Amino acid sequence: MKPFDPSTSIHDYLVFGEFGDVNPSITDSSTFTFLSNETMADSFQHETEGCFLYSRHWNPINKFLSNALARLEDAEAAQVTSSGMGAISSVILQLCGTGDEIVSERTIYGGTYAFFKNFLPKFGITVKFVDMQKPELVEAAVTAKTKVIYAESVSNPLLEITDIPAISRIAKTHGIKLVVDNTFSPMVISPLRHGADIVIHSMTKYINGTSDCVAGCICSTTEFINSLTDVNSGATMLLGPVLDSLRAASILKNIHTLHIRMKKHGENAMYLAEQFEKLGLKVYYPGLRSSRHNKLMNELRNSGYGYSGMVAIDVGSYEKASKLLEMMQQEKVGYLAVSLGYFKTLFSSPGHSTSSEIPEEEQKEMGLSEGLIRFSIGLDGDISIAFERIKKCLHELQIIQ
Repeated sequence: MKPFDPSTSIHDYLVFGEFGDVNPSITDSSTFTFLSNETMADSFQHETEGCFLYSRHWNPINKFLSNALARLEDAEAAQVTSSGMGAISSVILQLCGTGDEIVSERTIYGGTYAFFKNFLPKFGITVKFVDMQKPELVEAAVTAKTKVIYAESVSNPLLEITDIPAISRIAKTHGIKLVVDNTFSPMVISPLRHGADIVIHSMTKYINGTSDCVAGCICSTTEFINSLTDVNSGATMLLGPVLDSLRAASILKNIHTLHIRMKKHGENAMYLAEQFEKLGLKVYYPGLRSSRHNKLMNELRNSGYGYSGMVAIDVGSYEKASKLLEMMQQEKVGYLAVSLGYFKTLFSSPGHSTSSEIPEEEQKEMGLSEGLIRFSIGLDGDISIAFERIKKCLHELQIIQ
């Protein structure tokens, strides 16, 4: 496979505002005028070049951002949404109906798990959760009713790497769609190039990078994106998860620094993961040579962007984890907060926050321990300072000697 550089693809995309602005003009309109009634009628049936109908369907700035995201993921087309969950729910409801089944990775974001486990059954859609580290279990779970296989490139919060090519072969054999959430690894992994059919991001995280908005996106074929925006049957058109124009414009600016940020996030994460390992901690990070995911990660990742900025450690108990989280914030390591991709380091206890929707017995089954701490490593100029502060906290709590 020819190497792919998402940064070059995005930087080759030039968009001009209506007066030649280097930043495209922000569309501050919910509806658009037409010079002829015939053109308006046509726009209700299909996308008309140069014309916009209503901002729930498309508007110029959302279209510009979508085009940039398609380049990021090497997709034919993309659409932006008002949240990552808006993207996930729209895709699933576009692909599945009553009586259909989904085979999902068991280690996924808690909000996705809750949507699958608690919400979809209301519509007669069944989800089977499997250990996707074993592709044979995915194959065994697929039936004639299966419409979607759902995975995360880098799983939340255990940072397991999905063998996308292997799962894709299963999906294609059965004629079903492989949907991959790539929120943890933009630029690092390009799932469509490894056989995924649809890629989803919570742009709230790395793609935006400033923790000042909630947004999502869907990247796929032109045919699928058109189906989502169809005025009669499209999930995004009819459910209405439209992204605000001001936020779309802001994200479009931020996406042009994503390559720099991902490199630095990855560099800092690698340093901390190696130092944690030297201290004798149990570390989850696919960039470590000792990680069972390192070989696969190297096969999947695009060169030059590291291994993402997510690291997890296990400190043994929830009591120790709680104290450590509070102490690290006091020591100015970063913030005790959920989410990720911010320029400051964020840390939390997944079992009691972002994965709390998953029942305790299932958390234990997948290996999510009470003492797990998830880090989203920031853009510190000298990450060794943060490490020394963390080490001090670990000593005080007698987690390390």
